Amino acid sequence: MSRVCSVCGKGKLSGNLVSHSNRKTPRSYSANLQKVKVRNANGSVSTEYVCARCLKSGKVERA
Repeated sequence: MSRVCSVCGKGKLSGNLVSHSNRKTPRSYSANLQKVKVRNANGSVSTEYVCARCLKSGKVERA
């Protein structure tokens, strides 16, 4: 299972690491994902990865 937010789909982003001499090497930025027990629409509980932004905004009902 990949590390992607189950609510908004946020995952890894790619970019460059830029040194003082302005050399660029590829790097990846990972989303701030938390493993959370979530109550689904039918009332069951499952463990899913959710980003911190979705947790803060209340898009997820924690169990």
